[in-house]
Amino acid sequence: MDRGKCGKFRYSMKNFITSMLGALVALVIFATGAVLLFIGFIGAIVAIGQKKVPTVESGSYLVFDLSTNITDAPPPLDLGELTQGRSDILQLRSITRALHFAANDPKIKGVLLLGNLSPGGYGTGYAAVKEVRAALSSFRSKGKPVVAYIDYATTKDYYLASVANEIVLDPFGEIIMPGLASEPWFLGGAFEKYGIGIQVTREGKYKSYVETYTRTDMSPENREQLQKLLDDIWGTIITDVGKARSVTPASIQATVDAEGIINPAAALKSHLIDKVAYRDEIVEQLKAETGVTSKTDSFKQVDLGYYAKTAITRPPGMGQGEVAIVYAEGDIVEGEGDQNEVGGVKFAREIRKLREDDDVKAIVLRVNSPGGSVTASETIQRELRLARKAKPVIVSMGSYAASGGYWISAFGDRIFAEPTTITGSIGVFGILPNVKTLFNDHGITFDSVKTGKFADGLLTVARPRTDEELAVFQKNVDWTYNQFLAKVATGRNLPLEKVSDIAQGRVWSGTEALRIGLVDEIGGLDAAIHYAGKMANLGEHFKVTEYPRTRNLSEAIAEALGKLAPTSLHLKTSGAFGEIATRIQAEISMLNSLNDPKGIYARMPVDLAIR
Repeated sequence: MDRGKCGKFRYSMKNFITSMLGALVALVIFATGAVLLFIGFIGAIVAIGQKKVPTVESGSYLVFDLSTNITDAPPPLDLGELTQGRSDILQLRSITRALHFAANDPKIKGVLLLGNLSPGGYGTGYAAVKEVRAALSSFRSKGKPVVAYIDYATTKDYYLASVANEIVLDPFGEIIMPGLASEPWFLGGAFEKYGIGIQVTREGKYKSYVETYTRTDMSPENREQLQKLLDDIWGTIITDVGKARSVTPASIQATVDAEGIINPAAALKSHLIDKVAYRDEIVEQLKAETGVTSKTDSFKQVDLGYYAKTAITRPPGMGQGEVAIVYAEGDIVEGEGDQNEVGGVKFAREIRKLREDDDVKAIVLRVNSPGGSVTASETIQRELRLARKAKPVIVSMGSYAASGGYWISAFGDRIFAEPTTITGSIGVFGILPNVKTLFNDHGITFDSVKTGKFADGLLTVARPRTDEELAVFQKNVDWTYNQFLAKVATGRNLPLEKVSDIAQGRVWSGTEALRIGLVDEIGGLDAAIHYAGKMANLGEHFKVTEYPRTRNLSEAIAEALGKLAPTSLHLKTSGAFGEIATRIQAEISMLNSLNDPKGIYARMPVDLAIR
């Protein structure tokens, strides 16, 4: 190479290295700046959290804004320091603990209820509402008032508010309480129209989950079980309301059927409310009660969410042992599971840790799940059976503990449920879709070669299964169903014949479940916790821990940095079109949760939303 070419080469290399080094320096500067900015962001958040928060004044009202979703499990992320306790999600136990503590807190004069519940997922079911209602009733029993201000109330809102000493309705407000209804939708006609074939295998004549994909209306068996379930839950509601308002259930039913949407005059006449007033009039009333004379200040008050995070203290004489609550809330899925799912592997691992932890003297399994994967349900149940050999395992059923939710509950030393709990649904099914007609209509065809008799039929979506192939699936479903029956019979100490009679995939209310032996006692989470402490000989006061635990902000940020792509999209919508979008999203989410490796599921009806 001559001298000129060598010089040009060295010059080019010099430029390349200089450019590369410059780029690296710029990258380092950018990365350093990003880190410093991130640290500054965290510092600002911490500084906000460390700002002085208001103290609870003596004579304050505890304000319970119902505009929240009441979940069994604690929220996955704790932002309480930033929001001073206010959140669109409140944990059931944090609400009831706050109310029980406030009942004996001399600084708290009363409770004000306002706003409208915001149910989401499996939160704010009737069982959860009933537990909050019981805590409010206990608060009242201490001689402290509960005031409910209503401008617009659904059945759930009014059911909760009905426990108040004084119910006030806005002059232009209304109570929308026409009764309960369940209105599932059916995709069978659409699948047939577009050439999507659905074949099912199932055990249990009431196992109606598959009907969504195969029918255009309810089967007689499904209609029968839903009607009975709604009658049971509605009967509990109007009986409880009647006791609180000193009216008969028959009188409430007459008003409901006559009005549907109950205006202030009708509500006052039927004794469903105590008076009609504007919000500012109630504010003035509470200002007088709390001793506030300033025209510009509101009444003395503290938000329930903030109070729950800051005011509650542990009672003296706390023992060494603890009771661990495990929240199984959401669809039961194979593997680790996502947020709002019960992952079989993840929950089994958590229960195993608690079994091996000598400080944990008893386990309370809180179930709020419609079921899901049979394999995942059995994985969790296996660890619970092992745990039961080492320490008491008590089950507390929330709004839902059906099918797979009952599978994981069956071996509890004692099972608690609310009258409005939806449970049972002891049955299994499999769904086998195919797209042969859809694809053939668009010129797409399939062909195959195979090395075994069933190699091209068991896992295909290219064509419908033959009768012989369906028989293979049905045999597996039959075996799984018989295993389910045997497990319930063993866990509940019931004759197999009786379990077979009450199973069949039928859903039951908590009231009926107690009658037929599927649960032991009517009661909420607090009752289950106290029973667990009693069985473990922990005395009156003991430590309670919760799993999965709430992560703090720094933990959540660290996890977010490890997951740069969002795993889900949440649609927050309202109105009629919003409801349609939400239902479509729920259907897609539910289908995504069907990940059992055997393709067999123990799940209650896909759409059992009660409104």
